[in-house]
Amino acid sequence: MSDSGPVLPWLVIRQDDNGNRYRVGRYATKDEAQKIADSLDDRGHKQLYSVERIGQPAL
Repeated sequence: MSDSGPVLPWLVIRQDDNGNRYRVGRYATKDEAQKIADSLDDRGHKQLYSVERIGQPAL
């Protein structure tokens, strides 16, 4: 934690059918972000959910 608040470097990103990307949330750990992405993905909707670290390009 820094003076400006908690550091949340992990993002959950949703990509829709048209390729538009939206940030779903920010998380402190990769495991936490992955659990959220997996739970959203398990709902069976056609959206793609991924986990990315801030400052690193998506693969």
